Amino acid sequence: MSISTVLKPYLPRSLLGRSVLIIVMPLILLQVVSATIFFENHWKKVGRRLALGVGGEVAMIVDDLRRDANPDDRAALFRQALSTLQLQMRFEPGAVIKNTARLGETILVDQLTRALDETVNKPHRIDAATQDRFVDIDVQLSDGVLYVTVPKKRLFSTTTYVFVLWMVGTSLLLFGVAVVFMRNQVRPIRRLAVAANDFGMGRDSPRFKPEGATEVRRAAGAFIAMRNRIKRQIQQRTDMLAGVSHDLRTPLTRMKLQLEMMGDGDGVAELKSDVADMEHMLEEYLGFARGEGGEKAVETNLTAMLGEIAAQARRKGGAIDLHCEGEIVVRGKANALKRALTNLVDNCVRHGDNISVRAGLRGEPGSHTVEIVIDDDGPGIPEDKRDEVFKPFIRLDTSRNPVTGGVGLGMTIARDVIRGHGGEIVLQDAPGGGLRVRVSLPV
Repeated sequence: MSISTVLKPYLPRSLLGRSVLIIVMPLILLQVVSATIFFENHWKKVGRRLALGVGGEVAMIVDDLRRDANPDDRAALFRQALSTLQLQMRFEPGAVIKNTARLGETILVDQLTRALDETVNKPHRIDAATQDRFVDIDVQLSDGVLYVTVPKKRLFSTTTYVFVLWMVGTSLLLFGVAVVFMRNQVRPIRRLAVAANDFGMGRDSPRFKPEGATEVRRAAGAFIAMRNRIKRQIQQRTDMLAGVSHDLRTPLTRMKLQLEMMGDGDGVAELKSDVADMEHMLEEYLGFARGEGGEKAVETNLTAMLGEIAAQARRKGGAIDLHCEGEIVVRGKANALKRALTNLVDNCVRHGDNISVRAGLRGEPGSHTVEIVIDDDGPGIPEDKRDEVFKPFIRLDTSRNPVTGGVGLGMTIARDVIRGHGGEIVLQDAPGGGLRVRVSLPV
């Protein structure tokens, strides 16, 4: 297993997080290396010299005590050590150190122990844990014990705190600058993603413009050029087919007038039916090519729309049970959505006796998805044929024909519209037999 595979679950997913990580990781490594070098030199050199200084002073006092055993002279020596060396001392004749264990396992205690071994070279006990600001040193002499109290500041350099504060302060400052800088660099990419998503859902982004770094501006410019080309192609196709539709309607209208003038003779009824089928096919072709491309996206009450579709299907003889979880509002092209959902419901009514339509919101707050489930009790569609029903002009040979009376475009138009709104259509088996159509739309 590679290192990247192991670290992947722990790495940030966003570009901002990864960019900040790229900037911060070298900074952290630099700080760690600097801290290691600093402490290596500081504690071993500066700390050792401070400990040797205190050890030498204690050794000097011990030598003076050997030469002069007068209590008054000892008291004067201790007063002088307190005033000049900041060492508090007292001597207890005949005392013995019972325990030489060190208290406070720190670098300070280790270095002070080595310093006393070199300078005093007598049994001693160090206590750096009992008091916060002082270290107690007990030195065993031949005639008693010398008790010494040393301020910790004499054994510890304050430059350590300064160095740590400097490292933490500069790290936080650089981290803040990196976050602000990278957020400004990532913002244009986010706007480009939003604009692309809106365009994919049929929404316009008139305020979107290239900004940010050169590479991001190039990507944004390429997206705008692509969007304009697609719009021009759609408009050209729509205009062309609208012209074709107009040209074809004229001879069809003349044919209808001629048939009306012929009365109800033999074969006239069949010809009228053929002309009506041709008009229906023409409308289907035009609707498929146009795709409701010129319609603007607006806030649409999906609950009311489903109610209208269900009422229309009931008038056609369908038995529909509609259930909506409250009022559902989506942003989209109202006419296109209504046409797509009508195609799906009419398809189920055409092949089933009882239809169930349920709609509700799914997902976490702030990222809702509308889910519409349409069930029928018809013959259903075989699983290996479900992808084919979405292909243009495809009509199944089985008893389940989703576009009976049409030209094989109903399901194709429905899926194009739903996908154009950022959603998806999935065909499944209904729990009670028949077909289940599951439609999901982003809110």
